[in-house]
Amino acid sequence: MVNEDPNQHEHDGSSAQEPALWADPSASGQASVSAEQSVSAPPSVSIHPSVSTQPSSSAHPCVTAHPSSSAHPSTLAQAGGLAHPSSSGPEDLSVIKVSKRRWVVVLLFSGYSMCNAFQWIQYGSINNIFMKFYGVSAFAIDWLSMCYMLTYIPLLLPVAWLLEKFGLRTIALTGSALNCLGAWVKLGSLKPHLFPVTVLGQVVCSVAQVFILGMPSRIASVWFGANEVSTACSVAVFGNQLGIAIGFLVPPVLVPNIEDRDKLAYHISIMFYIIAGVATLLFILVIIVFKEKPKHPPSRAQSLSYALASPDASYLSSIVRVFKNLNFVLLIITYGLNAGAFYALSTLLNRMVILHYPGEEVNAGRIGLTIVIAGMLGAVISGIWLDRSKTYKETTLVVYIMTVVGMVVYTLTLNLGYLWVVFITAGTMGFFMTGYLPLGFEFAVELTYPESEGISSGLLNVSAQVFGIIFTISQGQIIDNYGTMPGNIFLCVFLTLGAALTAFIKADLRRQKANKETPENKLPEEEEEEESNTSKAPTTVSEEQL
Repeated sequence: MVNEDPNQHEHDGSSAQEPALWADPSASGQASVSAEQSVSAPPSVSIHPSVSTQPSSSAHPCVTAHPSSSAHPSTLAQAGGLAHPSSSGPEDLSVIKVSKRRWVVVLLFSGYSMCNAFQWIQYGSINNIFMKFYGVSAFAIDWLSMCYMLTYIPLLLPVAWLLEKFGLRTIALTGSALNCLGAWVKLGSLKPHLFPVTVLGQVVCSVAQVFILGMPSRIASVWFGANEVSTACSVAVFGNQLGIAIGFLVPPVLVPNIEDRDKLAYHISIMFYIIAGVATLLFILVIIVFKEKPKHPPSRAQSLSYALASPDASYLSSIVRVFKNLNFVLLIITYGLNAGAFYALSTLLNRMVILHYPGEEVNAGRIGLTIVIAGMLGAVISGIWLDRSKTYKETTLVVYIMTVVGMVVYTLTLNLGYLWVVFITAGTMGFFMTGYLPLGFEFAVELTYPESEGISSGLLNVSAQVFGIIFTISQGQIIDNYGTMPGNIFLCVFLTLGAALTAFIKADLRRQKANKETPENKLPEEEEEEESNTSKAPTTVSEEQL
């Protein structure tokens, strides 16, 4: 975090404000006029927002009183709701502006999220090769993907609590460190009898994922302005999807399907060393670059969120409140159905393609790549559209319905014998299915504001992991016993249910309402380290107003 010196600007501040305040002693003050940080006001001196600023008048505890004195930096701006309850001057909540560092932060997060997602799917994308190398069943390899889902469920609440307690930087450091550690552990599993070691490395990476999945909407809210949050959330989710795409593309290329286990171990080691090196580099960058939050809140909603935050607030009570929100409960179910179907398809894609197109491991990976790349494009387009239109409910519903249509078409064309047709139908399905994921995050934040983004995102991800495990196991068993079409029809039924439930969600956009209640006092975009020469008030006081 970059801290602002509370004594900074004291000379400029007092000289700038005193003449204006003495201009007309009978003029009334504005509702949220804050004090300069020059001299602390006596405890009994305060101004009510609606009381005139007479030199001798008494004041409400929120803003300035005497022309030559000012409130202490820790004074609460209760009327305007713009000061952090426990603030002692590290950030000026009266100023709404964005920092250029925000793009560095979100791209760095996308980078280590990408690395972690690659490690999730690197086994599933060449399922048959790892089965042969370790001498285990397909179900055992499936569990290397499902352990990501299983680990998330019990660890969500502790990690969400840590996010609230220690902030974004601590969670980012922990997630990237565990991701790096898991990658290096896997390098100890390059012998056929060391399957338990690769399981251990994958479990460590799955724990890292708990520190990653719930962060996109939180980073977007803390670092980005009201007109950028949806785009920023899409970029943050984009990294995870890119990692899955690379996980489909690279392993079939680096690890060919050969019989010699020694040569196979050599090819697997190349993949493991590359990912360990990338994970290490990203961890170092997180240590150097990743900051807790900008010096100033980037939006009116975030400023109010700081003001409403209480160090004594019960974490469990927040969870209880969001579960009383029927719209959010419906979103939890619908998001879980969609994301769970995507997890199942990603895990079982290699198996489904190989059944219909034997020896096409590389093309199976490319089909997975097509699904995810199309989904990333859909996510970015959806994010930009939401920032401009704010039509969360309508966009979510349309994308969900198109996901169902895409899944049905993919199911009917998978066994036609034409790979190019599968590429087209899988890409169309992916555009909507994975494009829906950031929509769900942002819609959840709107429905639950001002509750923590970590809570809403975490609960959505728990739902996704639960349905992901159920769908992966169920569809895998259906494919083994009845074939791919019944397995895909199974997913179509539940996606249709999700689309129907989405229609019942009401568009209660609370964050948008908070942003519209009071105009934002935006400054031009600046570097985080730059500081203005005068202290800023929540509402600019002009000579005309005084």
